[in-house]
Amino acid sequence: MKEQIIETIKDYNSIIIHRHVRPDPDAYGSQCGLAEILKASFPEKKIYVTGKDEKSLSFLYKMDSVTDETYKEALVIVCDTANQERVDDKRYQQGKFLIKIDHHPNEDPYGDLVWVDTSSSSTSELIYELYLYGKEKGLVLSNEAARLIYAGIIGDTGRFLFPSTNPRTFTYAGELVQYDFSFPDLYENLYNTKENVSRLSGYVLQNYEVTENGVASMKISREILDKFQVSATDASQLVRILGNIEGITAWVFFVEEEDQIRVRLRSKGPVINTIAQKYHGGGHPLAAGASIYTWEDVEPLIADLNQLFLK
Repeated sequence: MKEQIIETIKDYNSIIIHRHVRPDPDAYGSQCGLAEILKASFPEKKIYVTGKDEKSLSFLYKMDSVTDETYKEALVIVCDTANQERVDDKRYQQGKFLIKIDHHPNEDPYGDLVWVDTSSSSTSELIYELYLYGKEKGLVLSNEAARLIYAGIIGDTGRFLFPSTNPRTFTYAGELVQYDFSFPDLYENLYNTKENVSRLSGYVLQNYEVTENGVASMKISREILDKFQVSATDASQLVRILGNIEGITAWVFFVEEEDQIRVRLRSKGPVINTIAQKYHGGGHPLAAGASIYTWEDVEPLIADLNQLFLK
């Protein structure tokens, strides 16, 4: 598959790289890291990245403005996006050829070429593997590409603490930090907490609910976001804090946005992405996301989650 991807890349003069909506560091790392590899490897090609800029990740990269005309003869690559519904910028289907590169379960195998490896810690890790395979075939890893890929790996592994971390993850990370970029600065930008977000985290720890089976939940309405002057994106990142509490086996965050209520699901045991699929979402077996459109859907979702942990 890596061979086919590299040969396909060589066939196109224009390449447009997409990722998922509401991007995380791995979305940026894989999308933009691949773009930087291709720019360094094929300076004669036109390489674009597209999608809505995420303010909290603007220090990583800036998206390009891509015209409709550009898609006509272009190769399109979608990174880190399991299902088509979540692809940012719906023009991804307007290219001449489509490649999907991802590490989520392949329940929506869209594209002309599909490279999915669920054993990988992140899609950024896969992009690095693509470089390793192709470095004798002309691929070049610049310092900027290394910085972006490293950011994606540490983001999706929770700084190497999540179960998705594997021995090759550490090997790749050790190789990447030898490039010329400041990983302390990267950590600081990724994990520095604003004062208002810190105050919201205290509110979460005082107000979450938990069932007798250890299923915790937290509802963050627009009113609460406004009270703490926190964005929905920043609030969603707090989902990890409930995972360190003794006795909690699974947890779910509900964060109200303008057009929906975002659902973040996490588990320490039973697979929960099947529940996410039921509610317009998907993801990894133990970390998934979904969407609901009314607060009345909260209790049925919690009941479904609780059912997995009946004692």
